[in-house]
Amino acid sequence: MQPTDISSAINQQDTLAITQPQQFIFNQLNLSKYEQSITQGLTTVVNMISEVNKPFTGVSPHELRALFDRINLEQPVNNVAEALDELKRLYLNDAVYFHHPKYVAHLNCPIVYPAIMAELILSSINSSLDTWDQSAGGTLIEQRLIDWTLKRIGFGENADGIFTSGGTQSNLMALLLARDAFCRDRNQYVVKTHGLPSDANKFRIFTSEISHFSVQKSAAILGLGYDAVVPVSVDSRYKMDSEQLERSIITTLKQGLIPIAVVATSGTTDFGSIDPINQIADLCEKYGIWLHADAAYGCGLLTTENYRHKLHGLERANSVTVDYHKSFFQPVSCGAFFVKDKRDLSAVNHHAEYLNPLSQQQEGTPNLVDKSIQTTRRFDALKLWLTLRIMGSDNIGLMFEQVMALATQAYYRFKQDEEIEVLHEPELSTLVFRFIPPNIVSDEQVNKANDYIRKAIFRSGEAVLASTKVHHKRYLKFTLLNPETTINHLEEILHLIKKYGHQFFNVHVQA
Repeated sequence: MQPTDISSAINQQDTLAITQPQQFIFNQLNLSKYEQSITQGLTTVVNMISEVNKPFTGVSPHELRALFDRINLEQPVNNVAEALDELKRLYLNDAVYFHHPKYVAHLNCPIVYPAIMAELILSSINSSLDTWDQSAGGTLIEQRLIDWTLKRIGFGENADGIFTSGGTQSNLMALLLARDAFCRDRNQYVVKTHGLPSDANKFRIFTSEISHFSVQKSAAILGLGYDAVVPVSVDSRYKMDSEQLERSIITTLKQGLIPIAVVATSGTTDFGSIDPINQIADLCEKYGIWLHADAAYGCGLLTTENYRHKLHGLERANSVTVDYHKSFFQPVSCGAFFVKDKRDLSAVNHHAEYLNPLSQQQEGTPNLVDKSIQTTRRFDALKLWLTLRIMGSDNIGLMFEQVMALATQAYYRFKQDEEIEVLHEPELSTLVFRFIPPNIVSDEQVNKANDYIRKAIFRSGEAVLASTKVHHKRYLKFTLLNPETTINHLEEILHLIKKYGHQFFNVHVQA
């Protein structure tokens, strides 16, 4: 280092000493600042939640983006209060609030406060759940929750699992393990060592035509391609048609293609429908195919007293996806992946000498990275742990039963309305329907009207609902996950639907 460089370094060090950036580090020296800032943040949230009177303000991206144009990230405000005031303007004032009873759009649940408390703790301590020497007791907490869920699923002592970021990652793991297990069992071929076999382009995965898009996405990521996914038609209740599944498997075999997995959905995103897993399991056993059950939504049934039977047969799957942040009322992200035979998790195991050397495994040190596709991983399990320890699983089940009952109540109420066409009877807590005016109009106009309705309600901010397409027709959708939502709230949303539906035909069509 040249003398001028040394002088510059000394000056820079003096500047750092004066500004003391380490005052922002969370440690025993700065606990008072930590407490003050957390209290200020807590007060901000409490004030916002107490003032929220609708799920959304209706702000557009263009309108909100203008506020960001004035932000210079190179010039910090250097003040917690000012930063929080700025955050209110940029985010909190116009956030979409899932706890509001008229948010009925997507699979976003209101969250329980024991889990929020856990978020503060886990973020503050910042454990990384990949190895024992970074998490200690956190490792054991996660494993106990894995074991607890495995028992609820009905898996045996040879089963295991791992927390994930959510259903997409869990489904990816399932198809990765299915692919590698097939190659291993067929001719002892190890994909993670040798790469894809020469006939991998013939591998086929079967799933319902209305299953989650992550099946196709996973096939692409795994090098199999979208064409590897064979959509199977559904019956009148939007469940996978098991007879059609067998026909598809037979056709695939006749074409010289290779079935390796079936993905059954226990709670489809649009309809909440549950595929007939026992019938599907029979076929998978008959043809020697891996069965994965995507219960990201329907997993809430595991905690219910009256509806657990809807998941009968789940224990026959080779692997299962669970999303606690959908129907266990947990903050995102909080999901998990489970496998009947823990040996299959070896497909994602890799020993790094600096992290999880083989010697630690031989000593019995529990390193969760051995069964995860992630390395650094948040202690998301703590949220579910404190939820179970403070409020218990029975209360989770009761809340999930409440939203299921509300969906059924809404179904019978909406069926009586001449201007509403209901598409299905709910099996979980979703309802798909559309507005149809009393006068005769074309399907194209009805599609445009329902699209207009959803956008107009979202713009008003009075409610947030979703939409979907079924057989090229546009429908509206309620996804009910808030036990505070009542039939009166849904009646009020129905009033908005009719208001904007009539507005569309009176203004846009007649004009």
